[in-house]
Amino acid sequence: MPTWIDFKELRSKLKFEDVLVHYGVEIKRRGDQHLGFCPLPGHTGNKNSPSFSANLARGIFHCFGCGAKGNVLDFAVLMSGESIEDGRALKRTAVELRSKFFPEDAARPSAKKAKEKKETGPDQLELAPAINPALDFELQGLDPSHPYLAERGLVKETIARFGLGYCSRGSLTDRIAIPLHDSAGKLIGYAGRVVDDATITEENPRYLFPAKRVREGHLIEFRKTLFLYNGYRLTERSEELIVVEGFASVWWLTQNGFGRVVATMGSECSEEQAELIVKLATPDAHVWIMPDGDKAGERFAQSLLMQISPRRYVRWAKLVQDCQPTDLPAAQLKRCLSE
Repeated sequence: MPTWIDFKELRSKLKFEDVLVHYGVEIKRRGDQHLGFCPLPGHTGNKNSPSFSANLARGIFHCFGCGAKGNVLDFAVLMSGESIEDGRALKRTAVELRSKFFPEDAARPSAKKAKEKKETGPDQLELAPAINPALDFELQGLDPSHPYLAERGLVKETIARFGLGYCSRGSLTDRIAIPLHDSAGKLIGYAGRVVDDATITEENPRYLFPAKRVREGHLIEFRKTLFLYNGYRLTERSEELIVVEGFASVWWLTQNGFGRVVATMGSECSEEQAELIVKLATPDAHVWIMPDGDKAGERFAQSLLMQISPRRYVRWAKLVQDCQPTDLPAAQLKRCLSE
C-alpha cells in the first residue's frame, strides 16, 4: 500500500535548524535567521558569497544568488538533487524526513487517515486539485535583449511591458519566457516560445505551457482556456476590442497603437474565453476578430462568430493566405480595423 503522509503537518513539526544540520550545513544564526553560503547542489550563483538565508522560525528559505526559495520540504528536495515540481520526489523526501525525525509517526498512521484513505483512494487526499493558482515566484535572469525579440520588430518598451526575455535554464531553457496573468492580474505561469523555428518538432513544440505538476501534495493544473492573454490590463469595458490568436499579435498590435487587444493563445476559443470577451465589450461595441490567414484562423473566426455575434457586433478582419497580423505595418493594420 502507498505510504500516506500529511505534508502540512510534517512541515509544521520539522525544525529547519535540524534539517540544515541533517544536510551538513553549519548553522550561522542571527536571531531567527541563518545566513551563509548556499548549500544547494544546483546553486548557479557566486559560491563564495553568503547569499543563502533561512528563517528558522517560519521554516522558509531564499537564496539571493541562484533564486531558489521555498519551505523546509522544498529545501530538502533540492538538497537531494531533485526538482520541487516532482511530486514523487517531494513525497519520497518527506517520508525520509519523517522516518528520521519522527519515526513514531511513521510507525503509527492514524486510524482516521487509514479510513479516509480506504474510502477515497490513494490520490484524492494527497492530490487536491488547484487550477491556475498564483505563483509564489518570478523567473529571474531573463534576457530582454535576445536577438529573437528584435527580429520580431519589438522595441524595448514593448518587451518590458510584457515582461519578455530569453530563459537560459529550467523547463523553459532556450525559449522566450512569456508571463501569464489571469483575469485578476495574478501571475499564474509562464509560456515559452522557441527562438529557432527549425528546432520545432512534436516533442519540442513552438509554444510550451505549464505542465501538470504536484506541489506540497496538491495537483496543480494550468488551463489557458479560463483567461485571455492581456485581458487583465483591460480594466474597463470598451466600445472596440480586438481578438487575435497568439501572443506575438498582441505585442505587435499594442506596439502599433491598438492597446485593447487580447488573445486566446491558440486557434480555439473556449466558452469561458467567449464570456470574458463579451464582458470586456460594451453592448454597442465592435469586436474585431483578426486571426491568421490560414485554415486554423478560419476555424478560430467561425468559433468566435458563433459564440459572440448573438451578443455583440462582430467584424472579421480577414487576412490573405499565410499572412499574420505581425506581418502588417501600422497603416495597413489601421485600414484592416476600420473598413
